[in-house]
Amino acid sequence: MNAAALSLSIAVAFTISCSAKVIESEICVYGGTAAGVSAACTASRLGKKAVIAEFGRHVGGLTSGGLGWTDIGNKAAIGGFAHDFYKRLGKYYGKAEAWYFEPHVAERELRDLLEESSVPIYFGQRLATVKKEGTRIVEIAMENGDVYRAAMFLDCSYEGDLMARAGVKYMTGREANARFGETLNGVRATTPSHQFSVAVDPYVTPGDTSSGLLPFVQPGDGGVPGDGDLCVQAYNFRLCLTNNPVNRNPIEPPADYNPKRFELFGRYMEALVKAGQKVKLGSFLKLDMVTPEKTDINNNGAFSTDYIGFNYDYPEADYATRAKIWSAHEEYIRGVLTFLATDHRVPENVRAEMRQWGFPKDEFLDTGGWPHQMYVREARRMLGSYIMTENECRGSRKAADAVGLGAYNMDSHNTQRLVKNGRVENEGDVQVGVSPYPISYGSIVPAASECSNLLVPVCLSATHIAYGSIRMEPVFMILGQSAATAASIAIDHSSAIQEVDYAQLRAQLTKDGQVLAWTAPVKAAPATKLEGLVLDDAEAERKGDWIESTNAGWARVGAGYLHDGNEHKGEMSIRWTPEIVEAAQYEIVLHFAPNPNRATNVPVTIEAGGKELAAVKVNEKEASGAKSLGLFFLPAGKLTSIVVSNKNTDGHVIADGVQLLRKDPPSK
Repeated sequence: MNAAALSLSIAVAFTISCSAKVIESEICVYGGTAAGVSAACTASRLGKKAVIAEFGRHVGGLTSGGLGWTDIGNKAAIGGFAHDFYKRLGKYYGKAEAWYFEPHVAERELRDLLEESSVPIYFGQRLATVKKEGTRIVEIAMENGDVYRAAMFLDCSYEGDLMARAGVKYMTGREANARFGETLNGVRATTPSHQFSVAVDPYVTPGDTSSGLLPFVQPGDGGVPGDGDLCVQAYNFRLCLTNNPVNRNPIEPPADYNPKRFELFGRYMEALVKAGQKVKLGSFLKLDMVTPEKTDINNNGAFSTDYIGFNYDYPEADYATRAKIWSAHEEYIRGVLTFLATDHRVPENVRAEMRQWGFPKDEFLDTGGWPHQMYVREARRMLGSYIMTENECRGSRKAADAVGLGAYNMDSHNTQRLVKNGRVENEGDVQVGVSPYPISYGSIVPAASECSNLLVPVCLSATHIAYGSIRMEPVFMILGQSAATAASIAIDHSSAIQEVDYAQLRAQLTKDGQVLAWTAPVKAAPATKLEGLVLDDAEAERKGDWIESTNAGWARVGAGYLHDGNEHKGEMSIRWTPEIVEAAQYEIVLHFAPNPNRATNVPVTIEAGGKELAAVKVNEKEASGAKSLGLFFLPAGKLTSIVVSNKNTDGHVIADGVQLLRKDPPSK
């Protein structure tokens, strides 16, 4: 039995072994995620009796389930319980705060928080039925017979099961752009990121369409760009691996491992090598170090740990089907890792690097090192009193009743892997930057006619693309705190959750440290007109904890810029991927806000078609605030990248924007 199946079977066995009981409280939290812990502890601190009913056997969801490299966006937007939690982790590591951490440390701290707040948590709780009187939930029952009765209920699960069984309307999949006036929802016309950079034949017999498709390639044309569908962005597991031989167990292949199943990966690998591209393990796995010896590994590139197209049934599935999906994801990822370590088509440098990694002996002890939480990036999303959309994320429409801020990119992973023009292509990835924006109280509250004592801070009311920005663990903790605060006020006034006085809610949240407004300037149109193709920092893919800043005397590209705070050297980078209309020679110019505290040796790499064209060091103290990186022949499409890093730099690193100027050679 694999680790994912073992983890779920433990939960099932636990439900059978315990005698049924009735648990009464004022606030019942369904889901022991980090959001659930935040909610329950907040309720307790406000004088309410709270309990947690958790499906599995662990506390913390993804925060303790492998996602140790926190997706932040802008840490100044994170306050309250969430920020206190990261400060608490920092104390353990001897820092002011820790945004990167080991899974077992996160779970221990979350368990301690529950104990300090006298909040009981009941494990192995599989929701069976919801009983309502009118619009109020009066009790929820589990498959083992346990019954929970409370005045208020919070659904803090990743799946939204309580919300759904309470009769609250919701969405799954991707909405059409036209439905909510968006541009980034639905089927994507182009998908530049995490894409096959070289042509790979999709057929079992190359060139023979009648031979059938390779494994992991889906039939069909993918749909009409902009239309909605029921595709769900890909799931994976966030892996904590170690390269310390003393603390390392080997990564075992899946029981039925067959390298022929990974023919697509093998062909891609061979095509990359044939094209002369530099291939390393990081080309296929995003290895972020949470300690000097341990990783948080995420998907990276065209073929990686995201199991694209094999999770569509998950949001609405029963427990048995979900268990099969978990197991299938584990088997797939173990297969990917085994292929990288052993297959002859993988360059030896990649195989050797992969063999350095294994499961830490001190993580996930009951599953042999495998994470206890699958990364359910998106499942159900409520259709609530207020629907968060791309317009809120972009700032063109603003919620007036903020209960937290979103700050991360509008981020969707790929949803389909298809055949286009005779080659394999991924579809669905979106990476578009935002400035911090308010999240509406109405988005965590159902319609009054559907349920009057339920809040939903995780599967909140948002479109697919807006949810892609909101769905980060710190934000879920923020919304969990706000939901519990609103529930406590509703109990005090014997009112429906929709009738909570927002002024009172805001006052309490502010008192408790929540950040509800963004006072720094937001991104605006460029203040200086620059020729050519210009990309702002908001249009780049970020890695690490970049800080947004402005300077009244500097407005070259957009209204602000990013800087690294002169910290976390080697951990931060920003990547621009311009779309080149026509292959030609271009001058690339880096823009930055100069200052005496800037680094003199900022490394900038220019890549095209998978090849490194140049590596340049930039002195960002230079008063001009602009540095030509050189002339380069760039191919058409999104095959060019300009990457700024803070590795080994001697001061603050700035990222404001890049400019591409076409420079056709003189005619002969």
